[in-house]
Amino acid sequence: MGILARFQQIMKANVNARLDKTDDPEKAIDQYMRELSSDLGQVKAETEAILAAERRAKRALDESSAEMAKLQRYAERAVENGEESRALQFLERKAKQAEVHSEVQAAYDAAASNASQMRMLQEKLVSDMNKLEARRTELKGKLAEASLQQSLSGSASESFRQLEEKAQQAIHEAEALAELRAGKPEDDLDALLAQLDEKPASSPDSISGPQLSIEEELAKIKARLNK
Repeated sequence: MGILARFQQIMKANVNARLDKTDDPEKAIDQYMRELSSDLGQVKAETEAILAAERRAKRALDESSAEMAKLQRYAERAVENGEESRALQFLERKAKQAEVHSEVQAAYDAAASNASQMRMLQEKLVSDMNKLEARRTELKGKLAEASLQQSLSGSASESFRQLEEKAQQAIHEAEALAELRAGKPEDDLDALLAQLDEKPASSPDSISGPQLSIEEELAKIKARLNK
């Protein structure tokens, strides 16, 4: 399909609406950019030929207009000189030129219309490509922001994990220290009793001086209990 035949289709295309309907805007942008680049390349290839045709049609129209104006002046001058027969001849030629002029005018109007469409197409394609590029930049910015947030979130999680590990390590150290302290001899009842067993026995009944006999020691105990 020629680019001019696709004029209405391209002009009605809405870049933003098309992108808003897709689930993968980045992929859609790339695809649409390829399509627009292809269309723009075709427009550029055809534009020069169409503009050249417009220029040729304009020259032909200007020449036809100039010819009709010239025949009109000749007829008027012939009338001024009293040469009515020659004036009629000029007017007849002008009438024939008017028929040609109509055809030339129609050719120029068509060429001018094509050229106008090509200019509109080129402006539309360039505008759409600029919009796509802006959306692509916006999308890249959002993706970069999301990546940064994810990175920051990951860093925060890592920091929290490290803090959690440090706290757990501190708890383990505190428990180990408590266990060490609990295992000291002075805090162990069995160890204390062993120490007492190693020390010389001392009791309220022991006195300095000669050692009491068994009978005497027994008598003292009985006397204390009877009190």
